[in-house]
Amino acid sequence: MDRQYGIQLYSVRDRTPTDMKGVLEDLAKMGYKMVEFAGFFGHSAEDVVKMLKDTGLTVCGTHSGLNDLLTDYDKTIAYHKAIGNKNYIIPGHDLSSKAKLETFVEQVNRLKPLMEKEGIKLGYHNHAHEFAPNEDGSMIYDTLRAETDLWLELDTYWAYKGGQDAVRLMEELKDRLFFVHLKDGLSDGSGLPLGQGTAPVKAVHDKALAMGVPMVVESETLSPSGTEEALVCINYLKSLE
Repeated sequence: MDRQYGIQLYSVRDRTPTDMKGVLEDLAKMGYKMVEFAGFFGHSAEDVVKMLKDTGLTVCGTHSGLNDLLTDYDKTIAYHKAIGNKNYIIPGHDLSSKAKLETFVEQVNRLKPLMEKEGIKLGYHNHAHEFAPNEDGSMIYDTLRAETDLWLELDTYWAYKGGQDAVRLMEELKDRLFFVHLKDGLSDGSGLPLGQGTAPVKAVHDKALAMGVPMVVESETLSPSGTEEALVCINYLKSLE
């Protein structure tokens, strides 16, 4: 398969805490080329580098909290540089009020240029609620777009669940869109492996190819297991070749 797909390791969270090495080996054999970490489970940077080298996988990004940057910036940056991660993606944050949003905007606007000097992009990954107004009327996604220059990883399934046209949103985000999450499911929020739901997976896939935006698979339901879902997803993507 010529096209390079990544996978968010939250998809296989039933195994990653105890068998990271085995998971990476299995994903590489399936045909995934990149991984997006969701925690490191005590592994040293050297451990992670060796596992990636042994499997031929590359790290395309991580889902890592803002608090790690706020509480121990130097150590956090050193770890991510050591594993070769150039994309630090905040997987979500409590932005449920205008005041919380304003604090977050100030924090990321301060951190982003510092991290860029270290060769690391700071980004944000959405869920569905960012597209709906908070109780006080503040709008999370609109604010992030207007008041920060964060990179954006568009989770196209959660955008769909949030009532958005994911393909149109990809066009609007343009150069700020540095990854898409390819995910499927139903409009009620029930996740499914790729090709089994009602989300616009193929349209997003084709648009990402046209735009040159890297695609990262996420499938969250662990049914019957994360590994088996990951295989269903990559087989679906191979069927689009």
